Amino acid sequence: MRKYFLVFLAIIMTGALGAPVFAHQQRAAITKVLFNKNTGNLEVMHRFYLHDTEHAVQMLFDKKADIRNSADTQELFANYVSKRFAIKPLNGDELKLRLVGYEIERIYFWVYQEVEAPENIEGLTMIHNALRDIWTDQINTVNVEGRGDLRTATFEGDVEILSVEFNHEQ
Repeated sequence: MRKYFLVFLAIIMTGALGAPVFAHQQRAAITKVLFNKNTGNLEVMHRFYLHDTEHAVQMLFDKKADIRNSADTQELFANYVSKRFAIKPLNGDELKLRLVGYEIERIYFWVYQEVEAPENIEGLTMIHNALRDIWTDQINTVNVEGRGDLRTATFEGDVEILSVEFNHEQ
């Protein structure tokens, strides 16, 4: 009996029954938009599953692109994300976010952006199309913090633009 169990376990671990068990795409990303009272900046932190980014860079840039080991590929992906995320006050112009960094942390690829936070802001309108141009089932969730209660916007399906409004008692 133990022999059959070990054979079954080996089949599952090698992915012989389909996709490998431990390496499937999540096709979901989380972005945190933080109004940082200490710096006066609006900080944006995008978190993607590293496994998803590995597949994405090969589709977007080059079949041999290697986000784990190539600083050039990491920079390309960070710039790609920066071009597909936009944010503006409800009644204002788009904020010019600047890319301040990117890194791999365990199973995630992070992209960091920031801009000086606008005064007297009542809410935000956002676009977050990173990876949604290659995968229709990609879900990008944006959490906005630092202006009253947490606000969440989820980009999925055909949704391209979302807005959040802030509490008036700031």
